[in-house]
Parts: sequence; C-alpha cells; structure tokens
Amino acid sequence: MEEQVVLVNTKDEPQGLMEKMEAHEKGVLHRAFSIFIFNNKNELLLQQRALSKYHTPGLWTNTCCSHPRENESLEAATSRRLKEEMGMQCEINHAFSFIYKADVGQGLTEHEFDHVFIGHSDELPVINPGEVASWRYATMSEISADIANHPEKYTAWFRIAFDEVDAHLKNLKTK
Repeated sequence: MEEQVVLVNTKDEPQGLMEKMEAHEKGVLHRAFSIFIFNNKNELLLQQRALSKYHTPGLWTNTCCSHPRENESLEAATSRRLKEEMGMQCEINHAFSFIYKADVGQGLTEHEFDHVFIGHSDELPVINPGEVASWRYATMSEISADIANHPEKYTAWFRIAFDEVDAHLKNLKTK
C-alpha cells in the first residue's frame, strides 16, 4: 500500500488523504512533524538522509521528521518514526507548530503544517541505513554558521525549522 499523508487546512483540520508523492508533486498542505533531540551538552542530533531517499538524498537535517498516518496521534507517530529512523526512544514534547512551503527539487514541494517536538537524550542512535546515512551532534551556533556558509548541505525544511527552533529556545530562556 502506498504511503498517504493527511491533508489539512491552515487550522490543522483534516481535509482528506493523498498519496505522499502526489502531495509533494502538487505542493498540497499536509500534516507533518519534526523532532529535535539535544544531548546533555545541548548539542542537536543531526541526521544525514540516506543516499537512496527519493528527494534530498545525502543532505543533513534535524533528528527525525515524517508524517503521521491516518488516525495516528502525533505522539504515536513521533515515537514510531524516531525508533524506525534513529533506533531511539526518549521523551519528546510538542513545542510549537508552523506552516512552511519549500521547493525540494525534482519538481517536488514540501508544504507542511509542521508540529515541532523537542526532546533530550544521551542515547546514541542506531540508525536505519534505509533512512539515514550518518549522524552527528553539533551546537546550535555551529549549525547556524555552517548553514550560513554551506546552505546546500542542508534540507530546505531544516533551514526553515532550525530558525524557528532557535527562536523558540531563545524565547524560553528569556522567560
């Protein structure tokens, strides 16, 4: 069975289902999530997408991201995908949501209502090579500098979400 995504409106209300590739070809707004895991040194766990991925192969991105299935809670989906991609389990919490639209090449567009989850763990990943080529930890300032100097090394959605997460974390520190 082909993977489907949950189409949503700008209020994240379900509007039906669409095959994942078709949704990316048409740039239709759909529900997604992005996970950012930090270690006790406050370094972000990055993953390099597998070279076999149908878009953006080999690019660096956040710890894990995907789409919930029909009638699957975000909590269940994030736990499932973190285990499937990175071989990890840890507590993660919904931090915020935002909508973005980004060209990811090959005639594909990510247009997502993205739910961002943040967690902390010192567990080392056990990557699924079908999903992930490599991983590394880096500080937010190291990542920010590298994105500024080499944006082509990172997925379009990560560059957008990174700024959103950075602003969120800075806002938490000022409260």
